[in-house]
Amino acid sequence: MLSKAKKLAILGAVVLLIYTQCRGRENDAKAPAAEERAEACAAAAQTSSPRENETTTLIHEPAAAAEEWEESFFIPSQAETAVAMTIGNTVMLKNETGYALDADAIAQGGTSIRLAAEGPQILIIHTHSSEAYTPAGLDRYEASDNTRTEDLEHNIIRVGDELTRLLEKAGLRVIHDRGVYDYPSYTGSYGRSGAAVEQYLRDYPSISVVLDVHRDALGTDGVIYKTVAEENGTCASQAMLLVGTDESGLEHPRWRENLSLALYLQKAIFQTYPTLMRPVALVPQRYNQQLCPGMLILEVGSSGNTLQEALAAIRLFAAAAAPALLALAE
Repeated sequence: MLSKAKKLAILGAVVLLIYTQCRGRENDAKAPAAEERAEACAAAAQTSSPRENETTTLIHEPAAAAEEWEESFFIPSQAETAVAMTIGNTVMLKNETGYALDADAIAQGGTSIRLAAEGPQILIIHTHSSEAYTPAGLDRYEASDNTRTEDLEHNIIRVGDELTRLLEKAGLRVIHDRGVYDYPSYTGSYGRSGAAVEQYLRDYPSISVVLDVHRDALGTDGVIYKTVAEENGTCASQAMLLVGTDESGLEHPRWRENLSLALYLQKAIFQTYPTLMRPVALVPQRYNQQLCPGMLILEVGSSGNTLQEALAAIRLFAAAAAPALLALAE
Protein backbone atom coordinates (compact mmCIF):
# COMPACT_ATOMS: atom_id res chain seq x y z
CA MET A 1 0.00 0.00 0.00
CA LEU A 2 1.25 3.51 -0.86
CA SER A 3 1.59 5.97 1.96
CA LYS A 4 -0.50 9.08 2.01
CA ALA A 5 2.57 11.21 1.27
CA LYS A 6 3.44 9.18 -1.86
CA LYS A 7 -0.16 9.37 -3.08
CA LEU A 8 -0.09 13.17 -2.75
CA ALA A 9 3.25 13.33 -4.58
CA ILE A 10 1.92 11.24 -7.50
CA LEU A 11 -1.25 13.33 -7.68
CA GLY A 12 0.81 16.53 -7.77
CA ALA A 13 2.96 15.17 -10.61
CA VAL A 14 -0.16 14.27 -12.63
CA VAL A 15 -1.63 17.75 -12.16
CA LEU A 16 1.66 19.37 -13.23
CA LEU A 17 1.81 17.19 -16.35
CA ILE A 18 -1.76 18.10 -17.35
CA TYR A 19 -1.06 21.82 -16.80
CA THR A 20 2.14 21.69 -18.89
CA GLN A 21 0.35 19.95 -21.76
CA CYS A 22 -2.46 22.49 -21.72
CA ARG A 23 0.00 25.39 -21.81
CA GLY A 24 1.80 23.75 -24.71
CA ARG A 25 -1.42 23.44 -26.68
CA GLU A 26 -2.23 27.10 -25.96
CA ASN A 27 1.19 28.24 -27.19
CA ASP A 28 0.88 26.05 -30.30
CA ALA A 29 -2.46 27.69 -31.05
CA LYS A 30 -0.92 31.17 -30.78
CA ALA A 31 2.06 30.45 -33.02
CA PRO A 32 0.19 30.36 -36.37
CA ALA A 33 -1.36 33.76 -35.63
CA ALA A 34 2.08 35.33 -35.23
CA GLU A 35 3.25 33.69 -38.45
CA GLU A 36 0.18 34.98 -40.29
CA ARG A 37 0.89 38.52 -39.09
CA ALA A 38 4.41 38.33 -40.47
CA GLU A 39 3.21 36.87 -43.75
CA ALA A 40 0.51 39.54 -44.05
CA CYS A 41 3.20 42.19 -43.65
CA ALA A 42 5.74 40.97 -46.19
CA ALA A 43 4.94 37.77 -48.08
CA ALA A 44 4.86 38.06 -51.85
CA ALA A 45 1.90 36.10 -53.17
CA GLN A 46 2.29 33.41 -55.81
CA THR A 47 -0.01 35.28 -58.20
CA SER A 48 -0.11 37.85 -60.97
CA SER A 49 -1.54 41.34 -60.84
CA PRO A 50 -5.31 41.66 -61.14
CA ARG A 51 -4.95 44.32 -63.83
CA GLU A 52 -6.29 42.97 -67.09
CA ASN A 53 -3.72 41.47 -69.48
CA GLU A 54 -0.81 42.40 -67.21
CA THR A 55 2.19 40.09 -67.13
CA THR A 56 4.29 40.23 -63.99
CA THR A 57 7.36 38.64 -62.53
CA LEU A 58 7.81 38.00 -58.82
CA ILE A 59 10.94 39.68 -57.56
CA HIS A 60 11.55 37.20 -54.76
CA GLU A 61 10.01 34.55 -52.56
CA PRO A 62 8.30 35.36 -49.23
CA ALA A 63 10.75 36.58 -46.61
CA ALA A 64 10.68 37.25 -42.88
CA ALA A 65 9.03 40.53 -41.92
CA ALA A 66 9.95 43.41 -39.68
CA GLU A 67 6.75 44.55 -37.93
CA GLU A 68 6.09 48.29 -38.00
CA TRP A 69 4.35 48.49 -34.63
CA GLU A 70 4.42 46.72 -31.29
CA GLU A 71 2.61 43.38 -31.32
CA SER A 72 0.59 44.43 -28.28
CA PHE A 73 -1.03 47.16 -30.42
CA PHE A 74 -1.86 44.86 -33.32
CA ILE A 75 -5.56 44.65 -34.15
CA PRO A 76 -6.66 42.04 -36.72
CA SER A 77 -7.91 43.66 -39.90
CA GLN A 78 -8.23 43.31 -43.64
CA ALA A 79 -4.43 43.62 -43.70
CA GLU A 80 -4.23 40.00 -42.52
CA THR A 81 -6.42 38.69 -45.32
CA ALA A 82 -5.24 40.82 -48.25
CA VAL A 83 -3.33 38.80 -50.83
CA ALA A 84 0.24 40.09 -50.97
CA MET A 85 2.27 40.34 -54.16
CA THR A 86 5.44 41.94 -55.47
CA ILE A 87 4.83 43.27 -58.97
CA GLY A 88 7.95 43.33 -61.09
CA ASN A 89 8.93 43.10 -64.73
CA THR A 90 11.99 42.67 -66.89
CA VAL A 91 11.36 46.09 -68.46
CA MET A 92 10.91 49.53 -66.91
CA LEU A 93 7.68 50.39 -68.72
CA LYS A 94 4.22 48.83 -68.96
CA ASN A 95 2.91 50.36 -72.17
CA GLU A 96 -0.89 50.34 -72.33
CA THR A 97 -0.98 52.52 -75.45
CA GLY A 98 -0.46 51.85 -79.14
CA TYR A 99 2.73 53.92 -79.25
CA ALA A 100 5.95 52.00 -79.95
CA LEU A 101 8.61 53.10 -77.47
CA ASP A 102 12.06 51.98 -76.33
CA ALA A 103 11.94 52.60 -72.59
CA ASP A 104 15.58 51.71 -71.98
CA ALA A 105 16.76 54.18 -74.62
CA ILE A 106 14.55 56.94 -73.18
CA ALA A 107 15.87 56.26 -69.68
CA GLN A 108 19.47 56.38 -70.86
CA GLY A 109 18.81 59.72 -72.54
CA GLY A 110 17.82 61.31 -69.23
CA THR A 111 15.25 64.08 -68.97
CA SER A 112 14.95 67.65 -70.19
CA ILE A 113 13.19 68.71 -66.97
CA ARG A 114 15.26 71.08 -64.81
CA LEU A 115 14.68 72.53 -61.34
CA ALA A 116 14.88 76.29 -60.81
CA ALA A 117 17.68 77.81 -58.74
CA GLU A 118 15.19 79.99 -56.86
CA GLY A 119 11.58 79.66 -55.79
CA PRO A 120 9.44 76.53 -55.29
CA GLN A 121 10.55 73.62 -57.44
CA ILE A 122 8.05 70.84 -56.74
CA LEU A 123 4.28 70.77 -56.15
CA ILE A 124 2.67 67.81 -54.38
CA ILE A 125 -1.11 67.54 -54.74
CA HIS A 126 -3.76 64.84 -54.28
CA THR A 127 -6.63 64.63 -56.77
CA HIS A 128 -8.19 61.80 -54.75
CA SER A 129 -7.40 63.29 -51.37
CA SER A 130 -9.60 60.99 -49.28
CA GLU A 131 -7.95 57.75 -50.43
CA ALA A 132 -6.90 55.76 -47.35
CA TYR A 133 -5.48 52.37 -46.43
CA THR A 134 -6.62 49.28 -44.57
CA PRO A 135 -7.06 50.17 -40.88
CA ALA A 136 -4.54 48.32 -38.71
CA GLY A 137 -2.85 48.74 -35.35
CA LEU A 138 -3.32 52.27 -34.05
CA ASP A 139 -4.16 53.57 -37.53
CA ARG A 140 -7.95 53.77 -37.26
CA TYR A 141 -10.20 56.37 -38.85
CA GLU A 142 -13.80 57.32 -39.45
CA ALA A 143 -14.51 56.18 -43.00
CA SER A 144 -16.36 58.37 -45.51
CA ASP A 145 -16.47 55.41 -47.92
CA ASN A 146 -14.68 52.10 -48.38
CA THR A 147 -11.01 52.80 -47.46
CA ARG A 148 -11.61 56.53 -47.76
CA THR A 149 -11.58 59.16 -45.04
CA GLU A 150 -11.47 62.93 -44.56
CA ASP A 151 -9.06 62.39 -41.65
CA LEU A 152 -5.88 64.05 -42.99
CA GLU A 153 -3.70 62.02 -40.62
CA HIS A 154 -4.87 58.73 -42.12
CA ASN A 155 -5.53 59.38 -45.81
CA ILE A 156 -3.16 59.91 -48.73
CA ILE A 157 -2.44 63.47 -47.59
CA ARG A 158 -0.51 61.98 -44.66
CA VAL A 159 1.76 60.24 -47.20
CA GLY A 160 2.17 63.58 -48.98
CA ASP A 161 3.16 65.19 -45.68
CA GLU A 162 5.93 62.65 -45.25
CA LEU A 163 7.14 63.00 -48.83
CA THR A 164 7.22 66.79 -48.45
CA ARG A 165 9.19 66.59 -45.20
CA LEU A 166 11.80 64.28 -46.67
CA LEU A 167 12.27 66.16 -49.94
CA GLU A 168 12.64 69.43 -48.07
CA LYS A 169 15.10 67.82 -45.68
CA ALA A 170 17.16 66.80 -48.73
CA GLY A 171 17.29 70.42 -49.86
CA LEU A 172 14.43 70.61 -52.37
CA ARG A 173 11.81 73.38 -52.24
CA VAL A 174 8.31 71.91 -52.10
CA ILE A 175 4.72 73.14 -51.89
CA HIS A 176 2.26 70.60 -50.54
CA ASP A 177 -1.40 71.24 -51.36
CA ARG A 178 -3.40 69.52 -48.59
CA GLY A 179 -6.76 70.42 -50.14
CA VAL A 180 -9.52 67.85 -50.62
CA TYR A 181 -10.70 67.53 -54.23
CA ASP A 182 -12.76 64.31 -54.25
CA TYR A 183 -15.25 64.91 -51.45
CA PRO A 184 -18.19 65.29 -51.15
CA SER A 185 -18.27 64.65 -54.91
CA TYR A 186 -15.82 62.18 -56.46
CA THR A 187 -16.97 63.15 -59.96
CA GLY A 188 -15.04 66.15 -61.26
CA SER A 189 -12.09 65.72 -58.92
CA TYR A 190 -9.54 65.97 -61.76
CA GLY A 191 -11.16 69.18 -62.97
CA ARG A 192 -10.89 70.71 -59.51
CA SER A 193 -7.32 69.59 -58.86
CA GLY A 194 -6.32 70.64 -62.39
CA ALA A 195 -7.59 74.16 -61.75
CA ALA A 196 -5.51 74.25 -58.56
CA VAL A 197 -2.38 73.11 -60.42
CA GLU A 198 -2.90 75.82 -63.05
CA GLN A 199 -3.16 78.44 -60.31
CA TYR A 200 0.02 77.21 -58.61
CA LEU A 201 1.91 77.32 -61.91
CA ARG A 202 0.75 80.90 -62.48
CA ASP A 203 1.67 81.95 -58.94
CA TYR A 204 4.97 80.05 -58.88
CA PRO A 205 6.40 79.73 -62.43
CA SER A 206 9.54 78.18 -60.91
CA ILE A 207 7.63 74.90 -60.32
CA SER A 208 8.70 72.30 -62.88
CA VAL A 209 7.74 69.01 -61.18
CA VAL A 210 4.21 68.17 -60.04
CA LEU A 211 3.48 64.90 -58.23
CA ASP A 212 -0.18 63.91 -57.95
CA VAL A 213 0.07 61.35 -55.14
CA HIS A 214 -2.56 58.58 -54.92
CA ARG A 215 -2.97 55.13 -53.50
CA ASP A 216 -3.97 52.34 -55.89
CA ALA A 217 -6.89 49.92 -55.55
CA LEU A 218 -6.18 46.34 -56.61
CA GLY A 219 -8.79 43.63 -56.35
CA THR A 220 -10.97 41.23 -58.26
CA ASP A 221 -13.85 38.85 -57.45
CA GLY A 222 -13.90 39.87 -53.80
CA VAL A 223 -10.12 39.42 -53.36
CA ILE A 224 -8.15 42.41 -52.07
CA TYR A 225 -4.49 42.73 -53.00
CA LYS A 226 -1.61 44.50 -51.32
CA THR A 227 1.77 45.25 -52.89
CA VAL A 228 4.96 44.33 -51.06
CA ALA A 229 8.55 45.56 -51.35
CA GLU A 230 11.36 43.97 -49.35
CA GLU A 231 14.13 46.51 -48.87
CA ASN A 232 16.66 46.43 -46.03
CA GLY A 233 14.27 44.51 -43.80
CA THR A 234 11.59 47.21 -44.16
CA CYS A 235 7.98 46.14 -44.53
CA ALA A 236 6.80 48.50 -47.28
CA SER A 237 4.26 48.67 -50.06
CA GLN A 238 5.37 49.19 -53.64
CA ALA A 239 4.93 52.45 -55.56
CA MET A 240 4.23 53.22 -59.21
CA LEU A 241 4.63 56.17 -61.55
CA LEU A 242 1.85 56.68 -64.11
CA VAL A 243 2.20 58.76 -67.28
CA GLY A 244 -0.66 59.91 -69.50
CA THR A 245 -0.60 60.50 -73.27
CA ASP A 246 -2.77 62.05 -75.99
CA GLU A 247 -4.04 58.69 -77.28
CA SER A 248 -7.49 59.38 -75.83
CA GLY A 249 -7.85 62.22 -78.35
CA LEU A 250 -7.26 65.08 -75.89
CA GLU A 251 -4.39 67.49 -76.57
CA HIS A 252 -1.16 66.59 -74.76
CA PRO A 253 1.75 67.36 -77.12
CA ARG A 254 4.58 67.08 -74.58
CA TRP A 255 3.75 63.79 -72.92
CA ARG A 256 7.11 62.29 -73.91
CA GLU A 257 8.77 64.79 -71.57
CA ASN A 258 6.59 63.54 -68.73
CA LEU A 259 7.62 60.00 -69.65
CA SER A 260 11.32 60.88 -69.74
CA LEU A 261 11.10 62.23 -66.17
CA ALA A 262 9.26 59.12 -64.97
CA LEU A 263 11.84 56.78 -66.48
CA TYR A 264 14.68 58.94 -65.15
CA LEU A 265 13.32 58.57 -61.61
CA GLN A 266 12.45 54.90 -62.13
CA LYS A 267 16.03 54.11 -63.14
CA ALA A 268 17.51 56.00 -60.16
CA ILE A 269 15.19 54.31 -57.66
CA PHE A 270 15.68 50.85 -59.15
CA GLN A 271 19.44 51.11 -58.65
CA THR A 272 18.93 51.61 -54.91
CA TYR A 273 15.68 49.73 -54.19
CA PRO A 274 15.03 47.13 -56.93
CA THR A 275 11.74 45.85 -55.49
CA LEU A 276 10.17 49.20 -54.58
CA MET A 277 8.79 50.34 -57.93
CA ARG A 278 6.23 48.67 -60.15
CA PRO A 279 6.82 49.28 -63.87
CA VAL A 280 5.96 52.79 -65.07
CA ALA A 281 2.42 52.71 -66.48
CA LEU A 282 1.88 54.54 -69.80
CA VAL A 283 -1.85 55.05 -70.45
CA PRO A 284 -4.08 56.76 -73.08
CA GLN A 285 -5.66 59.25 -70.63
CA ARG A 286 -3.74 62.43 -69.79
CA TYR A 287 -4.75 62.96 -66.11
CA ASN A 288 -3.97 66.71 -66.07
CA GLN A 289 -0.37 66.05 -67.11
CA GLN A 290 -0.73 68.34 -70.12
CA LEU A 291 -0.47 71.19 -67.61
CA CYS A 292 3.22 70.60 -66.91
CA PRO A 293 5.80 68.40 -68.72
CA GLY A 294 7.15 67.38 -65.31
CA MET A 295 3.80 66.21 -63.92
CA LEU A 296 3.36 62.58 -62.88
CA ILE A 297 0.94 60.43 -60.91
CA LEU A 298 2.60 58.58 -58.04
CA GLU A 299 0.62 55.60 -56.69
CA VAL A 300 1.80 54.56 -53.22
CA GLY A 301 0.58 51.13 -52.18
CA SER A 302 -2.91 49.74 -52.60
CA SER A 303 -6.11 49.64 -50.57
CA GLY A 304 -4.98 46.32 -49.09
CA ASN A 305 -1.84 47.91 -47.64
CA THR A 306 -1.66 49.66 -44.30
CA LEU A 307 -0.71 53.27 -43.73
CA GLN A 308 2.54 52.19 -42.10
CA GLU A 309 3.50 50.17 -45.19
CA ALA A 310 2.73 53.17 -47.42
CA LEU A 311 4.78 55.50 -45.21
CA ALA A 312 7.68 53.06 -45.33
CA ALA A 313 7.42 53.04 -49.14
CA ILE A 314 7.40 56.83 -49.47
CA ARG A 315 10.49 57.06 -47.25
CA LEU A 316 12.34 54.69 -49.55
CA PHE A 317 11.06 56.56 -52.59
CA ALA A 318 12.23 59.90 -51.22
CA ALA A 319 15.63 58.53 -50.22
CA ALA A 320 16.33 57.49 -53.83
CA ALA A 321 14.37 60.15 -55.74
CA ALA A 322 15.66 63.20 -53.86
CA PRO A 323 19.29 62.88 -55.08
CA ALA A 324 18.05 62.29 -58.63
CA LEU A 325 15.87 65.43 -58.45
CA LEU A 326 18.67 67.50 -56.89
CA ALA A 327 20.86 66.54 -59.85
CA LEU A 328 18.35 68.38 -62.11
CA ALA A 329 18.85 71.70 -60.31
CA GLU A 330 20.23 74.49 -62.49
